[in-house]
Amino acid sequence: MNSFSNTNWLITGGSSGLGFALAENLSAQGAKVAIVARNERSLFEAAQKTGAVAIAGDVANKEDTYKIAGQAFAQLGRIDYLVNNASSLGPDRLQLLLDTDCESLEIALQTNVVAAFRLIKAVMPSLLLQGSGTIINISSDAAVNAYAKWGAYGASKASLDHLTRIWAEEVRSRGVSLLSIDPGDMATPLHRQAVPDADFSRLKDPQSSAKDVLAWIAQQPDSGQRKAV
Repeated sequence: MNSFSNTNWLITGGSSGLGFALAENLSAQGAKVAIVARNERSLFEAAQKTGAVAIAGDVANKEDTYKIAGQAFAQLGRIDYLVNNASSLGPDRLQLLLDTDCESLEIALQTNVVAAFRLIKAVMPSLLLQGSGTIINISSDAAVNAYAKWGAYGASKASLDHLTRIWAEEVRSRGVSLLSIDPGDMATPLHRQAVPDADFSRLKDPQSSAKDVLAWIAQQPDSGQRKAV
């Protein structure tokens, strides 16, 4: 039996990159997966390719949060794993903090931190009632390394890491685990947006990263851990 057979997953940012690769891998293992994305065309194409349930919505939009959670529970019955994968750079292009608008920082924090927090709050009561569940927050090495021009993104991912640790501490005795995972530099649309002239042949394939991520989760790490894979 595969590690995640008969488990239910909700994955944000599931129409491309790591989210798509996770959905594809998990469906092949016999898991039931719901993916979330803003672009409906890309979302439904990804759902058709992966066999996942499509949930259209913008995680950064407060009004969409409970719609996403409600549709996920309606389609899946229960959620065993939530993957907060949707991310934003903040600025349209990488730039020094001095040149970064406050509004661009707000976009990064809204998508990468506040949206994850809202969705966790939306699903957490059900996870606590069922006495089990794992929440995986996708982080970055920019959360721990000070890369010039990655300020908005790095600050948001550092905040997400610490939010994960605090959530883990608060629900440690209730059967719910929270993890931070840095999947490495991948050949994804987000990375292309950040560094258009990057040599993608030197970056990790999202499929490879997805397998590494799932292999670590399958080891059942202690709640609150952060891992670079």
